[in-house]
Amino acid sequence: MREKLQPSETMHRLLLSSPVGPLLVEHDGAAVRRIHYWPQGAHPPAGTRVEPTRDDALGWRIAEQLREYFAGTRKEFDLPLAPEGTEFRLRVWSALREIPYGQTRTYGDVAEMVECRAARAIGQANRHNPIPIVVPCHRVTAGRGLGGYAGEDGEGKNRDTKRWLLRHEGVPGI
Repeated sequence: MREKLQPSETMHRLLLSSPVGPLLVEHDGAAVRRIHYWPQGAHPPAGTRVEPTRDDALGWRIAEQLREYFAGTRKEFDLPLAPEGTEFRLRVWSALREIPYGQTRTYGDVAEMVECRAARAIGQANRHNPIPIVVPCHRVTAGRGLGGYAGEDGEGKNRDTKRWLLRHEGVPGI
């Protein structure tokens, strides 16, 4: 995983439609940096495109793989990623990528995977995941239910998104 974006690098932004709402994807030409759930109807940052430019090979790969995922034909992403975070968060996000499509793990399970005694710390790392869907934090559930999603602990749009993603992957009982 790469570290900080260098000033000479260009950030590419794509606003892609999806069944869970618009996704604002940021990449630097070499790796995906962030995916934001973008509010419907909100104006994206200047220079954001709805389709990659002809010479944006990574942008085309990202768009294609997200479309395939939502169409149900892709179960794993094969994209270069460069999330920014603490060493602990990077370990957690790496562990999340090991959770197979259509399966879930509890916060406690992920804590064991990264040799951490505090499942709550896993929840905080998930909350700050800069690349949701591709780094599947939606596959982490509470011991007694769905758990939160994208910083939302109660009912709301974010938890509805988590439910949609898990149902899309065929997770039973969600």
